[in-house]
Amino acid sequence: MDIRPLRTSDSLEELTRLLHASYASLAAQGWNFTGVDQTVDVTRDRLAGAQGFVAELNGRLVGTVAVRGPKPAGEAYIVDPPPPLYTTPGTAILSQLAVHPDCRGLGLGEQLMDAAEAWARGQGFAQLALDTAEPAAALRRRYERRGYTAAGGVQWRGKTYASVLMVKALGPETTA
Repeated sequence: MDIRPLRTSDSLEELTRLLHASYASLAAQGWNFTGVDQTVDVTRDRLAGAQGFVAELNGRLVGTVAVRGPKPAGEAYIVDPPPPLYTTPGTAILSQLAVHPDCRGLGLGEQLMDAAEAWARGQGFAQLALDTAEPAAALRRRYERRGYTAAGGVQWRGKTYASVLMVKALGPETTA
């Protein structure tokens, strides 16, 4: 298993199929996360200005996450204006965390989040923010175990659920 930065040579078609497969279980619960059915163009747009990471197994993309800095003033976003947390200087934003259903339980999600948090810390960001469906209790608990706390809410345009915004302070990297 290799966790590495997304390369320009990586297939966005394959990455989009991975997102669809990963988010299918959420769609089955009635939650229309963007990753459920986004197009390749939306995948490309969501990666613009972000650092993508992938998990690769035997040449196949089986996990992904994206992390970027705060939304600049004037950037188009799902809601206008975007939540203040997402425009706060010093705040990185995590999105598109996905692990293929065939590879769940291997710790890939944690490794991808480790990579995103390390990147954000290395870029000098003070905190990392994300959002998830408010009714997705298991996802919220997963983030809470990593030190994320609720920091508000948002209703994204077109979504069938309210989202909870979560944030984690990024201190200096520590070694054991």
